[in-house]
Amino acid sequence: MNLKGWILAWIATTGSIAAVAQEYTLHSPDGKTTIRISVRDSIQYSLSYDGKVLLQPATIGVATSVSPGGNWKVAGTKASSVTQTLRPVVKQKSTFIEDHYDQLQINFKNRTSLQWRAYNNGIAWRWLINNKGAWQVVNEQAGFALQAKDSAWYPVESGFFSHNERLYQKLTIDNISGPKSLASLPALFSVNGTKILITETALLNHAGMWLQGNGGNTLEAVFPHYPIKKKVTSDRDEEVETRENFIAQKEGPSQLPWRIVMIAPEDKDLLVNELTYQLAEPSTGDYSWVKPGKAIWDWWNDNNIYQVDFRAGVNTDTYKYYIDFAAKYKLEYVVLDEGWSDTRNLLKTVPDIDMEELSRYAASKNVGIILWTTWLALDQQLNAAMELFAKWNIKGIKVDFMQRDDQQMVNYYERVAKAAAAHKMLVDFHGAHKPAGLQRTYPNVISFEGVYGMEQSKGDQSKSIGPDHNVTFPFIRMAAGPADYTPGAMLNAQKNDWTPHFSNPMSIGTRCHQLAMYVVYESPLQMLADNPTHYYKEPECMQFLQAVPSVWDTTIALQASVGNYILTARKAATGDWYVGGMTNFTPRTLTLDCSFLPEGTYTMHVWKDGINADRNAQDYKMEQITVDKNSKVPVVMNIGGGWAARIVKQQ
Repeated sequence: MNLKGWILAWIATTGSIAAVAQEYTLHSPDGKTTIRISVRDSIQYSLSYDGKVLLQPATIGVATSVSPGGNWKVAGTKASSVTQTLRPVVKQKSTFIEDHYDQLQINFKNRTSLQWRAYNNGIAWRWLINNKGAWQVVNEQAGFALQAKDSAWYPVESGFFSHNERLYQKLTIDNISGPKSLASLPALFSVNGTKILITETALLNHAGMWLQGNGGNTLEAVFPHYPIKKKVTSDRDEEVETRENFIAQKEGPSQLPWRIVMIAPEDKDLLVNELTYQLAEPSTGDYSWVKPGKAIWDWWNDNNIYQVDFRAGVNTDTYKYYIDFAAKYKLEYVVLDEGWSDTRNLLKTVPDIDMEELSRYAASKNVGIILWTTWLALDQQLNAAMELFAKWNIKGIKVDFMQRDDQQMVNYYERVAKAAAAHKMLVDFHGAHKPAGLQRTYPNVISFEGVYGMEQSKGDQSKSIGPDHNVTFPFIRMAAGPADYTPGAMLNAQKNDWTPHFSNPMSIGTRCHQLAMYVVYESPLQMLADNPTHYYKEPECMQFLQAVPSVWDTTIALQASVGNYILTARKAATGDWYVGGMTNFTPRTLTLDCSFLPEGTYTMHVWKDGINADRNAQDYKMEQITVDKNSKVPVVMNIGGGWAARIVKQQ
């Protein structure tokens, strides 16, 4: 071992040592991930995995109103290794998460520290700043240096005012440059046959991170600066007109969010990466009351129920119908979306809604009510609204149209999470930025939109909400956290037969493509988006939708290729296993290897594309087969198709 290697080994053994060099190396526990850090006038890092360079040397740094940056004199370092098991309050992917990493903290003489962590499946860094009194984060530099022809799945944005609901443009790095290269996170890249995904977590009291090309082969972090002047332009929109020359205001010692680079040697590894949760701030207090589940939802189907004896719409009779449906199929919630109240006054229900009666009726059926609100009305009436909602026994709120992630808005998310937790209510954020750890810090924050979801298909003339997109975003957006895509369409069509329709919407792709989403997609508050009248006409599909849970004890990504196909197996708390398969517009057959099953004999209930599903996307077939851990089952998927199974142990 050379002198440098001996010093690094001694650091790892003793835990701390004054730096004797300006070059540092940190390895992951399995030795495959390597971060190299160079401290001179600036700080640079590079990333390798299994001997292959993934990120070339790039500069990182932070400038504050107290320390403008560039004075990187090392005072000391501290190395450590952590092995622990995390138990999430809400089991999005699994009951337990193995959290194992090696850490290096570099302390500088300017009251700033840089903390690095190396995991077997990624790296992360953050800044710790030990200032006193009030100060500002003026700038943070974070570069990601790739090669010109590396490919990207890149969510291009037109500006910081955005729902962050984007398609992923397939680009090469040399085509990502200039002001039109702004992108929200996460973003995915293919480098030397390995996928890397860039995102962040522990986003608290700070502005969100975005990416932009710098004219070369390096992507740079950019941030929405702190607002000066804002303008309310509607009952739900508030746009920033001018901004400060700093990113965030701070008081006393502070830590910035973690910058994450996930590493996936195989595409399927992205589907089980949980670094955004592992690096998020833990929760404090009791959240045992948080109840995940499924919800029947009104907005996508436009309350267009029929074969009833009352006028359907935003009224008490209609929502009793939803409650009856939820009770019959043991769904935990009913969501009342836009229309139940004055959008500017949450204390004023519309004339046809009797909320006290709905509250009483829902409670008698053991169904919870979740209410939609604009963020702006809730911000203006937070305390009064939450008290009224508590009086109505409301179980959660769906907060919409934030469309920003500057520091002020990020703090709004936390303020709502705290207020809802105080009243034991869930929060589902729509019109939202990507998940960035809030779901761990406040486990009642149960899901996020921030995804180009099925609701867009009500008017999507471009036909973009279809199988290609549906097997792309799980590798990218879903790696950041739960995604409220709102699946469950019962009117299904192939692309050439599909048309947008606001009140009687349909999906592109097969019926089983939709059913498989309940296994492939993660949202602890999972929607049934279609019309209850349609679901009543589909008892075989409801056998699956009633049984499938929204949280999981175990997740196994079996086979996957970004933009092409996904095959996922998950274990429910009951011990039953579920499998979901989805393909793009290419029909394909995969093989389900059942070796993940414990010993025993099982009945596999299968919902699969019908032989004519390429012509009529609603064509499917149910069957039952007997399997065990040695079984190999063909998963045959038609154009835009899917495959779903429930596996129950025989007694």
